[in-house]
Amino acid sequence: MSSIRFLYDTALGRVFLRMLIRPWPSRLAGAFMNAGLSRLLIPGFIRRNGIDMCDYSPRPYQTFNDFFTRELKAGARPLAEEESALIAPCDARLSVYTIEKDTRFTVKGQSYTVPDFLGFSGEGDGPLSEDDPLADLLAIESALLSGTALIFRLCVDDYHRYVYFDDGAQGENVHIPGQFHTVRPEALERVRVLARNSREYCVLNTAHFGRCVQVEVGAMMVGRIVNHRHSCAFRRGEEKGMFRFGGSTVVLLLGPEAAALRPDLEAIRGQNTEIRVRLGEAIGCTDLGASPQTP
Repeated sequence: MSSIRFLYDTALGRVFLRMLIRPWPSRLAGAFMNAGLSRLLIPGFIRRNGIDMCDYSPRPYQTFNDFFTRELKAGARPLAEEESALIAPCDARLSVYTIEKDTRFTVKGQSYTVPDFLGFSGEGDGPLSEDDPLADLLAIESALLSGTALIFRLCVDDYHRYVYFDDGAQGENVHIPGQFHTVRPEALERVRVLARNSREYCVLNTAHFGRCVQVEVGAMMVGRIVNHRHSCAFRRGEEKGMFRFGGSTVVLLLGPEAAALRPDLEAIRGQNTEIRVRLGEAIGCTDLGASPQTP
């Protein structure tokens, strides 16, 4: 039995799980990963996970998190040249789902609505002010109906920085405190991880894909989500942020006519299947009359 199945499928495992999903174990792990002694873990981690270091700038790493958030060599992840291309914002395993009635989508058998995914039930003490990020969310929620949820699941061997996928401007980053379940498929099938884990979201007004929402989801032993900027203009390919140690997830919520996906990605829509993608590669395009090609 794997360690993940032990934690989620056994009574004893769930006792340990209740402790591990709290914020403090991840904070402790993050503190250790920022300590100089943690660099001793790097060689074994590279070997066990088969990480090809040829893509990364050679330099000594001072801590494990220094290594984990390592930067790519120039040109290691070229952006798709066509301005109409929808690019992957990160290295990940990508799954595709439709946002259906009541702005609901289903991942690994678990159902999510856009409001509860973003930590908002729609119930409050009074009307929201115009400058409240949640008011902005409500303004675009209905526009996402019949749109697409792109779930980018990062594994420990992936590059853990992510970029903006188009030119545009973003609103304020909204942080939602939560738990720290793993984002492995075994956990996604058992727990509504994407609505329970610590996460941040912002509304993006993009040049080619309209208004959308991007969400970064933390995971077990992730020290923290690091978004660099707030309420700013951005350029396609500019770094948006990074995850500290641990597997994590980036979610893009697009409107129904925002983009046409590649045929191989459209074929897995709603199938609980993942296709590996790399930062900068074309995963679709803005022209719904075109046929984006599989690389």
